[in-house]
Order: sequence, then structure tokens, then C-alpha cells
Amino acid sequence: MSKMVRITAVLGDYYHPAESIKESLENALQTIKDLQLKFCTYEQLEDELSTQPDAVILFKEDRLNPTEEKATHWMTEELALQINRYVSNGGGWLAWHSGLASYSPESAYTQMLKGYFLHHPEKHQMVQYTSVPGNEINTNPIAFEFMDEHYFVHCEEESTGVFLISDSIDGHAPAGWSHHFGEGRVCCLTPAHNKEGLLNPEFLCLLGNCVSWITA
Repeated sequence: MSKMVRITAVLGDYYHPAESIKESLENALQTIKDLQLKFCTYEQLEDELSTQPDAVILFKEDRLNPTEEKATHWMTEELALQINRYVSNGGGWLAWHSGLASYSPESAYTQMLKGYFLHHPEKHQMVQYTSVPGNEINTNPIAFEFMDEHYFVHCEEESTGVFLISDSIDGHAPAGWSHHFGEGRVCCLTPAHNKEGLLNPEFLCLLGNCVSWITA
């Protein structure tokens, strides 16, 4: 009998409605057998970590009220350290799109990711995504493009493995990287913002590969 794969997902924020993200994730995970996918809020995450799921997927920025002058942040350093312990003890973590955004660069969470969001152009452009040869996420070359919010990031490329790069009229940036963290695995993925990108078949294949890797 195959082992049940238990995944917890925290999806959606002010700029990213959860509905399309959920649809994308559910489509990407159709090939994983014996899957238990549970959605929770950021307030429930601490309790969910104590149940030791196989992986956590975070698509949510740290700011709860990004349009206000004084932003409220939900990721405490205590929770960041708990996340680090969870992954170090064998958990998997996928920081997807806004799961990289507005978290403090000094946070234990951001240090675990080995990268974070810097900025994106105001106007969406056509973004080309291309896999990097010889990585653990994609056994076959991947290339796709769609109109997207092009994320530019800080990435510690010397201490992680970049498996996806992005290019647009605005420039070039890492778009996916992965590494081991203690006994666990961390994966970071910057696309996608719009429903068009979230449901792109090639992207869904890549997203499924990322989740398979962090739960391996």
C-alpha cells in the first residue's frame, strides 16, 4: 500500500485571490496518488505544522493590508523558527509567488528560502520561462511563456540550485530554485500571477514536479 501524501496549503492574499491559485494547485496535483490536500489560514498554520504534514505550500505575502501606510505583518519570528524546525526535521516547503514577498530579509523564514522578492514592473509583460539543464526538478527541458507579473528576486545562487530562469522586456531573473535544508527540502517558484499563467499546462506540469520533489 502506498503512503498517503499529506499537504497543507495557505493560499491567497490582497492581490492574489485564492480561488484561481487553488484551481491551479488542484490541477497540478492530479497525478499524485493517495493525496490529502488541506487548505488552512495563516492563523491555523502553527497548529497544522504540529501535525507534521509531508509538505506545506505558501502562496501568501506577509503583509495583511498592503495598501495602508502602516502594514501589518503576520509572520512572527517565532513562527518563522517553527517553520525552520519543521523543514529541518524532514518537512517540505514550497514558497510560491507571493510566498516570497514582503517577508523580512533578516527573517529565519527568508534565510531558509535563500531568496526573496524584490520588485516587479508595474505593467505585465510576456515572460519566457526556461528550465536550467541538470536540475532535480525537471528531468526534461521545459520552456513556456505567458503574460505575467515578472518577479525580480534576490537569490543566493551559490547556495541553492536554480532550475528555472525568466526573461522579459524588463530583464532576466531566477524564477525557481531548490535546496535541502537539514533533513527537509525547500523549493521557491515565482510564476504565476494571472489565471492564464496559473492554468498554463506547461506551468502545471512544473508545479507538480516541484511538489513531487519536496515530498520525495
